[in-house]
Amino acid sequence: MAPSTPMVYAIHENPEWFGPFRAAFEAEGVPFTEWLLVDGVLDLDEVPPEGIFWSRISASSHTRGHDLTKEYTRSVLNWLEAHGRRTVNGRRVLELEVSKVDQLTALKAFGIDVPRTRAAIGRGNIVDAASGFATPFMVKHNQGGKGLSVRRFDSVAELAAWVESGDYEEPQDGVTLVQEYLQPAEPRITRVEIVDGELVYAIAADTARGGYQLCPADACEVDLTTGKLIMPPGATIAPVDGQKLFSLRAGFDHPIVDQYRAFTRALGIEVAGIEFIETVDGRVVTYDVNTNTNYNADVEAVAPASGPRQIARLLGRLLDERYPEARGAAS
Repeated sequence: MAPSTPMVYAIHENPEWFGPFRAAFEAEGVPFTEWLLVDGVLDLDEVPPEGIFWSRISASSHTRGHDLTKEYTRSVLNWLEAHGRRTVNGRRVLELEVSKVDQLTALKAFGIDVPRTRAAIGRGNIVDAASGFATPFMVKHNQGGKGLSVRRFDSVAELAAWVESGDYEEPQDGVTLVQEYLQPAEPRITRVEIVDGELVYAIAADTARGGYQLCPADACEVDLTTGKLIMPPGATIAPVDGQKLFSLRAGFDHPIVDQYRAFTRALGIEVAGIEFIETVDGRVVTYDVNTNTNYNADVEAVAPASGPRQIARLLGRLLDERYPEARGAAS
């Protein structure tokens, strides 16, 4: 990549998710370019261009056929940071994005309640990992995304049958999590959106209709033959056309927000969507840290602030601080 006028480099692999961010950069007047990391050549003898580098690589990139993206991104971020380039959600944060084990251990070390979890390394250890767990329990991939691979089992025998069946899905990194089932007080999860250490807003996601697949950028899946909405895994009520899965938790004020703000600042996470469940026994249990967070259009339409615009402002400020001439040169 040849040196050029300093700008924001948005590092990602899924153009379908990037539309709201393109619009936000343009609205804020922030010069940017997209750098898709799918495959390619990285010349370590080259000097990186000047700019601000924002990584929004997803743990689910392999589900879109981009099996090399994570390793490619590790290499690129190592290269950028070795040359002193300013990265946002950089090399350390990438490891949090692609490993739920990393997320859960970091959250727990910070005093934040997380689900009881065992990590099974290899298919042959999954059933043993579930031994002694109260039923029902959950199983998911360490490298997930979009709620894919999340399953509930009501017995170890049921799990064992699945592990030996043709329905078994091999995790990308070979690590499967066995996790306690959390009974929600209400059929919802809450996702707290944070940019630059500050709360943007919180959303509620309907787990009764959305099940486990609650990426805000995606609606329920549609059967290509019938055109009908597919009932997602974990849902208990069939989705209906036009029914919204996501809503703003207006005026959300909870002590967990201050914990998340401190957590993200301590770990250098500058953009995040952190998810928790409020349980029937009064716990507030955090189970996922998304560092490539997406924003739901319906929520954005009524929210007090815009997630993509806040990100564009953060990146624009960083660009102005390091390269005061950049915006004028790009216009």
